[in-house]
Amino acid sequence: MQCERHFKGLYRKDPDTLIFCPYRVCPIGAHSDKNLGAVTGMALDKGIYLAYSPKHNGVIELCSLQFDKRAQWHVAQIPGARQNDWADYLRGACLALSRKYPVHTGLSGVIEGTLPIGGLSSSAAVTLVFLNALCSVNGISPTPAELIGFSISAENDYVGVNSGKLDQSCEMYCRKDHLLYLDTLTDEYELIPASPLMKPYEIAVFFSGVERNLVGSKYNMRIDESRSAAYALKAFSGMEYGKFDETNLREVPREVFERYKDRLPENWRKRATHWYSEFDRVQKGAEAWRRGDIEEYGRLCFESGHSSIYNWETGSPELKAMYDIMTATDGIYGGRFSGAGFKGCCMALIDPSYRESVLEKVKTEYLALFPNLAGSYKAMVCQNSDGLTGRL
Repeated sequence: MQCERHFKGLYRKDPDTLIFCPYRVCPIGAHSDKNLGAVTGMALDKGIYLAYSPKHNGVIELCSLQFDKRAQWHVAQIPGARQNDWADYLRGACLALSRKYPVHTGLSGVIEGTLPIGGLSSSAAVTLVFLNALCSVNGISPTPAELIGFSISAENDYVGVNSGKLDQSCEMYCRKDHLLYLDTLTDEYELIPASPLMKPYEIAVFFSGVERNLVGSKYNMRIDESRSAAYALKAFSGMEYGKFDETNLREVPREVFERYKDRLPENWRKRATHWYSEFDRVQKGAEAWRRGDIEEYGRLCFESGHSSIYNWETGSPELKAMYDIMTATDGIYGGRFSGAGFKGCCMALIDPSYRESVLEKVKTEYLALFPNLAGSYKAMVCQNSDGLTGRL
């Protein structure tokens, strides 16, 4: 790996350990987790690698092959506020871990991402791989749920992204040739194996060439709008309600939404419509996967993408165009935006026998619309993979 070679160039020795955390895709279950819905997800065989060695003086020293600036801090002197650079997720994770466990040993490390940034939850992957390394050098053995919690705290409390637990859960729990079904209310999950009857599939990822930043974007606004819908529905129906920032649509029965939805402002009604319909799609999608019906699962994935555009109202012009191209491409079972959907990428479940024609058609038609992105557009075919691994 490049990160191993870079580490040796910096420190004149080989790293002690190389670890890996995959990127993830969520074919059905978009924008559901922050309102405690259900999701389905897969880990990819591409992701984040970290080559590292312990530093017994407590200093953490990290560089990324994707960014120029090196990050450095002491485990006992973590900045209390974000520094507005790529390492903020890791500072926040270090702070969250140190609040529960004694952290004395630092590390020197080099981070390498194997795909472009945007839409595959690289922030969660790099945070989890760093946490795994930091725990290892400090002799800490947290549960998977704790690691997920530390990573979420870094995103929510330190960086300021109002995300849920989908990304980290996929990257921790997923297993090769399985679909993760997760109820984010109870944290109960099931790994549904691919049926022997299922047609072959691969996961294509199409990068728009436009990067995104969730902080300060409309991502947090969409969460607030859905929470506002839940709060108003509770008030209309006479349900008890507490703090606004603890309110979510999972607490509001579907029949309450149907009865009072016309009293909601249009934007709030759209956000809730997406959430309730996506909850239904997740249940249907899990059953389709269980019986090996990849065509039906793909159709529901396309439906999820449509609702994300018209009800959740995300999608840059580039990603909307890419979605439209995918819906008219032979060999694609289904697809949608991956991630928040404001920029980033699209994912698609494809028939491997159509791989070359799918890649060519999407590229040709997309770049005909956005020729200025010819130098930054990329496409990659991935496989379903295991979640976070330790020493490689």
